[in-house]
Amino acid sequence: MNPTSRNLAKSLTLAACVALLPLGAAAEEPVTAKSVLATVDGTDITVGNVISLRTRLPEQYQQLPDDVLLEGMIEQLIQQTVLMNTIKDKMNARTVIGLENEKRAYLANAAIDQLAEREISEEELKAAYDEHYDAMVPETEFDASHILVKTREEAEEIIKLLQDGADFATLAQERSTGPSGPGGGKLGWFGKGQMVKPFEDAVMELAIGEVSPPVETQFGWHVIKLNDMRNLETPTIEDVRADLTNELRQKSLEAEIARLTEAAKVTRTELAVDPSVIRDVDLLND
Repeated sequence: MNPTSRNLAKSLTLAACVALLPLGAAAEEPVTAKSVLATVDGTDITVGNVISLRTRLPEQYQQLPDDVLLEGMIEQLIQQTVLMNTIKDKMNARTVIGLENEKRAYLANAAIDQLAEREISEEELKAAYDEHYDAMVPETEFDASHILVKTREEAEEIIKLLQDGADFATLAQERSTGPSGPGGGKLGWFGKGQMVKPFEDAVMELAIGEVSPPVETQFGWHVIKLNDMRNLETPTIEDVRADLTNELRQKSLEAEIARLTEAAKVTRTELAVDPSVIRDVDLLND
């Protein structure tokens, strides 16, 4: 938990017993982001400050009732302002540098939020959908069962029993050493690449209802029965609208950052720096 979260947790715990400044029960003026909720040594704490703080709270605090959150956040902002006032006129180098980084990161994230709000047109969505799915060959899935044994001889014996009319599921329950044995050998639906290659290759050679010859893998010897197969349907544009929108916004954001970086005047110095310098926190005390 970061310091902000720890402070809030403390504040929410204390909120019930800490007397806050009156909020004006019968306020006639409309509430705006500039409406003052408290003042600490001349520094105002506004409705806007509280709203901004709430957007950055961890999820567990977002679920608290609004009245509890309001009191807790005002108390936290009061405490933060009191603490800020003790140091703002005597910040050391470490604090100044840390504040620079926090400001840079906050404003960069705000810029990202603005850039990411770009509306994605239906034409862009359709083009992205076509690129992903138009030429896509429907994927085949297989529903198979198997009986796993230790030797080829055992597998051949099981095939003979099946040819003589034995029930596959019953034999799997009685003879299979694999975890699917108690369930009659059923593996459920799977696609290409989900099974070891010799097993997959054997399944793809079978017709529905057919039983394979003995198949060896690193797990042992298998007798496989293909129960069914199907082609997965291509998703509609509505099925993937959210994913495509996020993908297009991400690409647009990356392109805009690249454009802005290219347009910026960036000068890298020739200073030779040992990479281990990043761990030398003592330099912050210079």
